[in-house]
Amino acid sequence: MKPETGLMLTKKPHLLSSKELLFFGLTILLSIALLGCESRLSQLEQIKRGGELRVITHNSATTYYESHDGYAGLEYDMALLFAQRLGIKLHMVIANHFADIIPLIQQGKADFAAAGLAITEQHQKQVLFSSSYQSISPQLVYRAGNTRPQELNRLDGTLEIISNGNYIDRLQHLQQEYINLNWQENSELSSEELLRMVWEEVIDYTVADSNEVAINRRYYPELRVAQEIGAPQYLAWAFAKTDDLSLYNEVQSFFHDIKENGTLEHLIERYYGHVQKFDYVNTRRYLNHIDKRLPKYEAIFKQASLDSAIDWRLLAAMGYQESHWNPNARSPTGVRGIMMLTLNTTRELGLDNRLDPVQSIHGGLRYLEKIRARIPARVNEPDRTWMALTAYNIGYGHLEDARIIALQNGDNPDYWVNIKKSLPLLSQKKWYRQLRHGYARGHEALQYVENIRSYYDILVRKTDEKTATASAL
Repeated sequence: MKPETGLMLTKKPHLLSSKELLFFGLTILLSIALLGCESRLSQLEQIKRGGELRVITHNSATTYYESHDGYAGLEYDMALLFAQRLGIKLHMVIANHFADIIPLIQQGKADFAAAGLAITEQHQKQVLFSSSYQSISPQLVYRAGNTRPQELNRLDGTLEIISNGNYIDRLQHLQQEYINLNWQENSELSSEELLRMVWEEVIDYTVADSNEVAINRRYYPELRVAQEIGAPQYLAWAFAKTDDLSLYNEVQSFFHDIKENGTLEHLIERYYGHVQKFDYVNTRRYLNHIDKRLPKYEAIFKQASLDSAIDWRLLAAMGYQESHWNPNARSPTGVRGIMMLTLNTTRELGLDNRLDPVQSIHGGLRYLEKIRARIPARVNEPDRTWMALTAYNIGYGHLEDARIIALQNGDNPDYWVNIKKSLPLLSQKKWYRQLRHGYARGHEALQYVENIRSYYDILVRKTDEKTATASAL
């Protein structure tokens, strides 16, 4: 029989000896054993071996977003800390819509979800939840100028919510009591976009989580909370239901640790500590001044910040807190100008006219940078900047006293969240009598910093929107 085309036997085939057959068999058995060991690795061990943690989230100011300093958001920061704990890289998987998050987890598209999901009856049927890390309340939101709704079953207009939102269970239960309660679900828009639509009067009402409302009402100051929809809810990370709890147990241990060592409190303060108190009149005035006053000084703020680590918008927010961008401003204590410099500081900086906007803004930045340089290098951002702003307001000595109080109270003095607790104590005799620098109006310094933080957030949002609009033209 002729061989198939392309094949030619040139010599007799080699027959394996008994030793070779034994070796070959052992090799196969070893390979099978190794494959079996690989398949028996726990989920946590497989993730570590793969070197990457995949986490599902969605774009939101409360979860994950890209800022001028890089990626940010409470969920992102916590997920990054967890990945670092495991010694691996973090990969965020972005869901197009909130309603997609749980299905993606169930399909195994990521290791877990860190996306502001609430522990609800319906969600618990679908996924396994970790320990809670934050509580929120669903809130019914409307626009000022329109009639405030008094009862859920007597809404005079359209209620629109995101599909599969944290509060859908609660609304469905309420619907059994209020038969006239109806709503429309939107699977395309985010909760933040629906809040904006209420502000623009495109829709009449929406329901949103209280943390989202707190952040967004600074950008849309006419938003109002009509009422809370029931009791608080608790946010947690979500996992696919499986018999392998290795990753889940490691996350539980992680949350226990960051609660115990103060890291969780520190992170929550970073994103929400300055947004809880809302002043409508002041916010509306600030937005008006951004349009009317800031353009005159914007180039000076930008020029001053060119060679600095300080964002020009933070410097501008600081200038607004000091003087409302009024170059002729004067305080009862004699400080003057946009950055409210004292005579001693003016001389120290080598300035000859603190009423000149250029000198004032450049001088204020130089003075702030000198203070920042004195703060211990181990203090990380943004806490380092918040402490520098505190010292700019009440003096470096009083900041050090506040750090000493934090230490005496068993708190980490390198965390701004702990300095916030200490500052009001500077005006209490029990404390200031034993401090080196004595009495200080620490509560005013605290409000000073929190105002600047809020002004900064608003200005970043406004300038980013302006840039995006210009790019689209």
